[in-house]
Amino acid sequence: MAARNISVSLPAPETPAPKVAPKSGAPRPGRGAPGISPPGSMDAADRARLLAGAHHDPHSLLGAHPVPDGVVFRALRPYATAVAVSVNGQRAELDDLGDGLFGTVLPLEVIPEYTLLVTYGNDEYEMQDPYRFLPSLGEFDLHLFGEGRHEQLWKALGAEPMVHQGVTGTRFTVWAPNARGVRVIGDFNYWDGTAFPMRSLGFCGVWELFVPGVGEGALYKFEITRPNGSRTQRADPMARSAEMPPATASVVHQSHHKWRDEEWMAGRGRRPVHLSPFSVYEVHLPSWRPGLTYRQLADQLPAYVSDLGFTHVELMPVAEHPFGGSWGYQITGFYAPTARLGTPDDFKYLVDALHRAGIGVIMDWVPAHFPRDEWALAEFDGR
Repeated sequence: MAARNISVSLPAPETPAPKVAPKSGAPRPGRGAPGISPPGSMDAADRARLLAGAHHDPHSLLGAHPVPDGVVFRALRPYATAVAVSVNGQRAELDDLGDGLFGTVLPLEVIPEYTLLVTYGNDEYEMQDPYRFLPSLGEFDLHLFGEGRHEQLWKALGAEPMVHQGVTGTRFTVWAPNARGVRVIGDFNYWDGTAFPMRSLGFCGVWELFVPGVGEGALYKFEITRPNGSRTQRADPMARSAEMPPATASVVHQSHHKWRDEEWMAGRGRRPVHLSPFSVYEVHLPSWRPGLTYRQLADQLPAYVSDLGFTHVELMPVAEHPFGGSWGYQITGFYAPTARLGTPDDFKYLVDALHRAGIGVIMDWVPAHFPRDEWALAEFDGR
């Protein structure tokens, strides 16, 4: 029976996948002789750094790479009892190298397309290998970021659902220039990042990992190894969505909102700003009429502001923040509207409604306050 294609997350107990039967005649690597390192072994220092979550380039160790005898395959699956690779319907077992590492060398001339066959308990699962993919963030993005003039950071950093090299998944990127290593953790790997180390993309301090099979709604954080060797689990500063407080995880988000404010956007560009009326109504959304959601506010706030003769609203900080009783200036992420009032698309619905009522929107955006919560921005990747 063919294996079911699943994401890289460990299988949920209530939904076991069918087991893959070995194919006769398929290649199977031999075990190393006593005292001889088995095929697929790696340098001891690299191995130690990888297992400690402190390697800057795990993609250079894991995945498939050309070697003099063929192609070496390596996988890090700490809870697996066995790992194999499937190439063109043929399987080859990887040697157990200890500490959750598996590897071998196959006599191949080129690196093939392949999937991993991973056994947990008595069940085997077929999955994509995150370490066979090229970087999913382009050099131009890194160039602009390094120069400090990237104007769409929310597209370059954070969690971006995408199709990469023909595979659906999510790109995770984070800026942590002081980190010795970064892993992504989430509900898709049971909050254990051992098998999900990210790679450094060079001088700019950005770390990246494309995780196949992870999509909208997944919860995640970054596990950062700081310069002193300590580890910390942090919410994503560039997340587009966050869990409802007091929960603290970031949420993979993909917008489905269809904007209907074309008339406002077109007119805004035609009006000379210095000659136009400008009267601002400042509002703290959670306390304006307590209990209203973003969508309920969209039904009431535009008409209220218009009737009073204001041309704009200024929204006091709407980004996620730990303490709901505050004005919201101690933010924990720059681009995630607080989940207390709804989803990011619900917030867009409110902005859309204001624009369609002829009301401009100004937002208090707070880039300089760093809450000291252990999962937040202060000392994010060390001192």
